[in-house]
Amino acid sequence: MPELPEVEALKDFLTENLVGHEVVRVLPVAISVLKTYNPPVTALEGHEVTEVHRYGKFLDLVTADGPHLVTHLARAGWLHWKDELPSGMPRPGKGPLALRVALETGAGFDLTEAGTQKRLAVYVVGDPQEVPGVARLGPDPLADDFDEARFAALLKDERRQLKGALRDQSLIAGVGNAYSDEILHAAKMSPFKLAASLTPGETATLYEALRTTLTEAVERSRGVAAGRLKAEKKSGLRVHGRAGEPCPVCGDTIREVSFSDSSLQYCPTCQTGGKPLADRRLSRLLK
Repeated sequence: MPELPEVEALKDFLTENLVGHEVVRVLPVAISVLKTYNPPVTALEGHEVTEVHRYGKFLDLVTADGPHLVTHLARAGWLHWKDELPSGMPRPGKGPLALRVALETGAGFDLTEAGTQKRLAVYVVGDPQEVPGVARLGPDPLADDFDEARFAALLKDERRQLKGALRDQSLIAGVGNAYSDEILHAAKMSPFKLAASLTPGETATLYEALRTTLTEAVERSRGVAAGRLKAEKKSGLRVHGRAGEPCPVCGDTIREVSFSDSSLQYCPTCQTGGKPLADRRLSRLLK
């Protein structure tokens, strides 16, 4: 799933390639992708793109005197830029293509989604705050006003484990499964540690890991073409998705805990005092 760093890079890429150009065609190929119907997607046509914003994991294309096109790529969605779009009409139900946006230059982009779980979402709205997911977002962890005191206040009464708290978009916007693993590894903290149990010193350590991990990921992604961002993300991850490999810090074997629809990865030596975490799903399978 694209998270804050990749969506920030997409925002920069689209700012460079979209702003100042007119939208001439919007083609929804998979009707399931459209989460709003008034105004229709055709209301974007004939309007110039003036800005591109990011809200957590949401992308917002702003048009002059027209609506906003807000997109959430979900787990398996992606944006593919094309300097020259195909001339023919795409066929619904054939392949992963969900929506196509064409510019007056002949360039544009496709939104695609792999797999059978169709969660890619497109909204055409007068204000991005009309999108429920945007309206309930917590603060952006890279915002100038997101200081350590604000972070500590968010976690003060949070009774959930750190892994779940970091992924909660209404608490902190933009962090998902991969970067929560990376942040906790950098902070040398167990993903199962309760957020409210952190000491002031631990809170400071986690805050620094949060900001540093995301800032470094944004810098790695900056200037990378949209089509290469997935590979760039994977290459920069130290523990997420690397179960069975040696930890780049201590050399211990990276372990995994599986859940019904996701998993987390961690280093026992760096994060849990050398003790493997219980993987209840695996334990049930072995009985």
